[in-house]
Amino acid sequence: MIAALFFAALGLQLAGGFAGLLLSHRPRLALRAGALGAVAGGLVGVGLAVAVLTGTPFLSIDLPWPVPGGTLSLGVDPLSAVFLVPVFGLSALFAVYGVGYLAAQAGKRWLGGQVFFYNLLAASMAVVVAARDGVLFLVAWEVMSLASFFLVAFENDRPEVGAASRLYLVAAHLGAAVLLVFFALWEHTTGSFALARQAAGALGPGASATLFGLALVGFGTKAGLWPLHVWLPKAHPAAPSHVSALMSGVMLKVGVYGVCRTLWLLGTATGTWAVVLLLCGAVSALLGILGALGQRDLKALLAYSSGENVGVIFLGLGVGALGSAAGQPVVAAAGYAGAFLHTWNHGLFKGLLFLGAGNVLHATRTRTLEHLGGLARSMPWTAAAFGVGAAAIAGLPPLNGLVSEWLIYGALFRAGVHLPGAAGLLGLGAAAVLALVGGLALATFAKAMGTVFLGEPRTAAAVHAHEAGPWLLAPMGVLAAGCLAVGLAPAFVTGLLGRAVGVLDPGAHAVLAEVTAWTGPLAKVGRVSAAVLVLTLGIVALRNHLLKRRAVAVSPTWGCSYAAPTASMQYTGSSFSDPATALFRPVLRATEHLEPPRGFFPAVATFATRTPDLAEQALWAPLFCGAARGLATLRFLQGGRLQHYLLFLLLTLLVLLGWALIPL
Repeated sequence: MIAALFFAALGLQLAGGFAGLLLSHRPRLALRAGALGAVAGGLVGVGLAVAVLTGTPFLSIDLPWPVPGGTLSLGVDPLSAVFLVPVFGLSALFAVYGVGYLAAQAGKRWLGGQVFFYNLLAASMAVVVAARDGVLFLVAWEVMSLASFFLVAFENDRPEVGAASRLYLVAAHLGAAVLLVFFALWEHTTGSFALARQAAGALGPGASATLFGLALVGFGTKAGLWPLHVWLPKAHPAAPSHVSALMSGVMLKVGVYGVCRTLWLLGTATGTWAVVLLLCGAVSALLGILGALGQRDLKALLAYSSGENVGVIFLGLGVGALGSAAGQPVVAAAGYAGAFLHTWNHGLFKGLLFLGAGNVLHATRTRTLEHLGGLARSMPWTAAAFGVGAAAIAGLPPLNGLVSEWLIYGALFRAGVHLPGAAGLLGLGAAAVLALVGGLALATFAKAMGTVFLGEPRTAAAVHAHEAGPWLLAPMGVLAAGCLAVGLAPAFVTGLLGRAVGVLDPGAHAVLAEVTAWTGPLAKVGRVSAAVLVLTLGIVALRNHLLKRRAVAVSPTWGCSYAAPTASMQYTGSSFSDPATALFRPVLRATEHLEPPRGFFPAVATFATRTPDLAEQALWAPLFCGAARGLATLRFLQGGRLQHYLLFLLLTLLVLLGWALIPL
């Protein structure tokens, strides 16, 4: 039954993709066919994942496959099911959004290919999560990387899109090269590419540590961990908005899944691994949100924030591993459950925010914060939905972001109290970092919401903006409802994760009920907050109804003697965030451009900040420039003779053969 559902979900997604390809000559119909396949496959896939999470026996399939060293081995256990929920569910919603978003490109670009690669990306992510063989895993991983590359490069006639897609392709294949070494070492040590936990008994401590390090780098590149994230703020703004939402809300989590599967594969986590995960999470969360705070591009801001939320997930995984290593099942249960729930939550609210940014871009043709403003008047539904996403990502009740962070906070504080020495201090320190990140996230999304939707329009593009159509608004409504539902029923949603927590730590599953009880106060706060919100909206509706037939005079409020205020007399994104970014200027290395007002009646005055990517400037740019200079010395090998190239290939094969024959 489970196997039939899984293959049906994949088949429907791929059928929609091929239908879109065949209908390329009718682009609007191609978009609808692709969305229909994605939605049908998504419904079946989500049903399959929920069934496994709630007690249905696991899927396990082993079929012959004519590939050297590999088998068509698939499995869906509760750990896979946690990640299949966003893979199937969110890809369906974003496909519906894509129908409206890409309609304007009909006749201008090849939409059939876009539909095909979108559905192929969703299907390949599902296979990655279900693969139980290293060769199959790598094949699906490569398909996922290539499909997402073609989606990012949709508008490749724009120079910045071409540069971003090439950077993403390089980063994806560097990460894949590390994973190739990971699986080669796994096969060399265990004698098989089968991803079976029993095989880990053949590993020594050194091999296990090496495999963990390779997995963290290879999967961390896809997840966007700092400093492996540099492709992320380039690729997300370049891609169509529903693709950005899919990559941020789902594809990054496939990298998180890889780390989780590695923890399961290698057995019980060690204290050292837990510390590494905690440090990676803390650094990524803090530098990610600082990078977001300093951005002037709306989609780049959301991209950096994705790195921050991946960091929060790794904080949960790290403290969960710390609890497992120290024999504290409650700490492990809260950490792992918080990480899994934040995986879902981030997909909901970040998908909502990227779709909102897509509506803004669709209506104004700009992503620059300083060119927007006042859009709540012309785009009220988009503004309301974006506001829900902004409140959720900032951890405000009664929405979902607070629930997962609450569990991670609880795990960190409990680790600080119950673990001795440095481990306890590390837990408390990570909790302090998470609190700082939460405050900065609130400032970041207050800036985004205020600069884009409040105040006065700053440009003609903002003045003439219009509300999005139903194809664009309906998926946002579903995501906003999801954010609210998780916030109002946190115990139910957390309970769904019990079997997945048990995959990583069976002892933690036994005490998950105690952790679930922590969400009781959140449910009460959520219900009170929701009641206050409904009451407020009711009062506003009643007021509007009573004033409907009356003449209401409108006049500006007193503005400190400014008789004719203009859009320039309000905060910009740069000026709003400057007090906060100034505190971290030694880390961010932000630069300022100030043109102060001159004369009694100044015509122009500007203030702008630019926040470069620290990892790109200080690490990757010097490293790749140095590598380029070093490789330039080998250009004499490019003699242009086919015989020389065949000789190089033969020598390489001999070296690899020798390495394979040498026992470790």
